[in-house]
Amino acid sequence: MNVDQEKEYVEKLIKLNRVAKVVKGGRRFSFSALVVVGDKQGSVGYGFGKANDVTEAIRKGVDKAKKSLITVPLKNNTIPHAELCEFKSAKVILKPAAPGTGVIAGGPVRAVMEAVGVTDILSKSLGTKNSINIVKAVFSGFENIMDAKKIATDRGKTLKDIWG
Repeated sequence: MNVDQEKEYVEKLIKLNRVAKVVKGGRRFSFSALVVVGDKQGSVGYGFGKANDVTEAIRKGVDKAKKSLITVPLKNNTIPHAELCEFKSAKVILKPAAPGTGVIAGGPVRAVMEAVGVTDILSKSLGTKNSINIVKAVFSGFENIMDAKKIATDRGKTLKDIWG
């Protein structure tokens, strides 16, 4: 892939964690970084990188995020329908919002929504406060969001028949 062909991605660092390993000579510190990458037009991915250096951990996270990109069907800069997303004990409620509402979301969910390009959404995180599991819950919810074009073709109808 040429530099000209590569898309412009937005990188958001959600969580940077310093981890200590106790060895004979003292403590060894390493870093883990949770990163979300998106093009603000429906493609988004997340990655978790670990390294002895902060910049290297972030770079590894960005590389993994670019490899795990998924496409989210959007309708008028929001999601097409409400979704209850779950991963382990993390639960996230995502609801579409009227234009002008803005992104009403906390921490990790806000970063994911800004990377995917959603400008109007209501959300609530329930259960665990673990950033990694919250991000994974949001991505599991994105997998379950139905695409109107695909549903219309499956039913043998036009998009106008579905949306009215």
